[in-house]
Amino acid sequence: MPKLWNDTIDAHRHAVSDAILDATADLAASEGLSAVTMSRIAEDAGIGRATLYKYFADIQQILIAWHRRQIDSHLEQLAAVRTSAADPGEALRAVLLAYGEIIRTRHGHALASLLHGLPHVRHAHDHLRAFVRSMVEEAVAARLVRSDVTADELAGFALAAITAAEGSRSKALVARLVDLVMNAIAVQ
Repeated sequence: MPKLWNDTIDAHRHAVSDAILDATADLAASEGLSAVTMSRIAEDAGIGRATLYKYFADIQQILIAWHRRQIDSHLEQLAAVRTSAADPGEALRAVLLAYGEIIRTRHGHALASLLHGLPHVRHAHDHLRAFVRSMVEEAVAARLVRSDVTADELAGFALAAITAAEGSRSKALVARLVDLVMNAIAVQ
């Protein structure tokens, strides 16, 4: 098949998948998880049920795919924040602030709360910890962060401390938590 044809098919498949995931999330948010059925998802996505079943076998697969998309979006957001910073210390602070905002608002969606115990979340958290650990290592090399504790322990500490912002309505809380973390891990 010509490349244009393949690109068009892939774009169509991606658009249909996104429509399914969006319809599922919207339905759950507006009417509750009990309203989420394969028939309603197909109807709200504007596709037939047979098409829906070509993409996903059941609601659980759809929910997991939606959640993976959310997680991937958050990780991409954090990576973009990192690249926009001038130095390792500023990058670490900016990423922790962005992560704090994600944590602060993430449980506003019932689907995310339901899915946070599944195995794909563990993988994402491991990725996040490695990402923050690499930033800590850069800050240690720049002599901005203490070196008497391993970078992995400092990354774990920072991420755990930021989770205190979960569900908070206060953006200022996130900033205070990040300040506490940065002060605790700074070179003394």
